[in-house]
Amino acid sequence: MARTPKPSGRKLSPKGTPLRKRSTKQRELRQRILIVCEGKQTEPNYFKRFRVNAVVEAFGLGRSPLDLVKYAQDYRKKEGFDQAWVVFDRDNVQASQFNQAISEAQKSGIKVAYSNPFFEVWFLLHYGYHNTPMNREKYIEKLSQNLKRPYQKNDSSLYDDLLSRQSTAISNAQRLLASYTPHDPAQDDPCTTVHLLVEELNKHLIP
Repeated sequence: MARTPKPSGRKLSPKGTPLRKRSTKQRELRQRILIVCEGKQTEPNYFKRFRVNAVVEAFGLGRSPLDLVKYAQDYRKKEGFDQAWVVFDRDNVQASQFNQAISEAQKSGIKVAYSNPFFEVWFLLHYGYHNTPMNREKYIEKLSQNLKRPYQKNDSSLYDDLLSRQSTAISNAQRLLASYTPHDPAQDDPCTTVHLLVEELNKHLIP
């Protein structure tokens, strides 16, 4: 006569099969991060390449820094993002408007990854410390030399090409930012805080 199996104490599904316990990681809520960029190609292409377990929505609007901040404020509230970032350059933006956009963002809890004068400052810092003002043509020339191919703004492979040098870029960006006392983002040329966003995304990298 077959023995009646003893109850295992495990919870059963409606179909009578044992329920699996979810891992701690599965139970954790994934961070939702909004990244609103000024540029429509370079910046979104770069940030979309981060392999993270957070939900990242990155896109470019081609608007002024102040407009980006307003859009990020409204979109974050509407969609309930855990974090919201704006990414923009000094470029030809008036100094007062540039600093105002940073101030307005910070007041409303929007984080800022700015570059003065261009986002390419961040890319160039992967190859060494750089604290000399240059025009856009010079940045393109130097990046092309280091990449050993023509630099293009819509190049989606830049994240992977620069990844091995990322820690160098972070250190150089930190050093560059600290060299300006007191800080005046519109006048600190060159300078960038893109490393702050990079460090945040790195917290969510898939192992």
